[in-house]
Amino acid sequence: MPLQYLRAVLTNKCPRCRKGYLFQTKNAYDLKNNVKMNDHCPVCGQPTEIEVGFYYGTGYVSYALSIAFLVSTFIAWKVLIGVSFDINDNRIFYWLGTAIALLLICQPLIMRLSRSLWLSWFVKYDKDWQKHKPQHAERVVPEQMGNW
Repeated sequence: MPLQYLRAVLTNKCPRCRKGYLFQTKNAYDLKNNVKMNDHCPVCGQPTEIEVGFYYGTGYVSYALSIAFLVSTFIAWKVLIGVSFDINDNRIFYWLGTAIALLLICQPLIMRLSRSLWLSWFVKYDKDWQKHKPQHAERVVPEQMGNW
């Protein structure tokens, strides 16, 4: 079960049915449409916007993923190349430049992953999703969507 959850999150699938795609485009590097999500899952009908401003919390998730990325690149750099904190050693600056460049390249993927993770924490998997209707958010006012 945890492997199926991880696969659904990493492939940006609906957390309720684990079949429908959350995003309108599969290409994370289509920067105009990178975080445009379907209003509902195309397979099970689960709303992706649970309440107004729901995805503001993904900033924290994205931050944590970015820090984990930087720490892992530092550890890999330390093991493979070695870093000393000597005043005459510039290798830490090479790591810093490389890590920032890689982080900028991976940022569209991290943004999508943080949204997928955030939604999966609030919408649980339903193995009988065909028999049950999705819960619709009660605090969403359709006329006010997109006004922030």
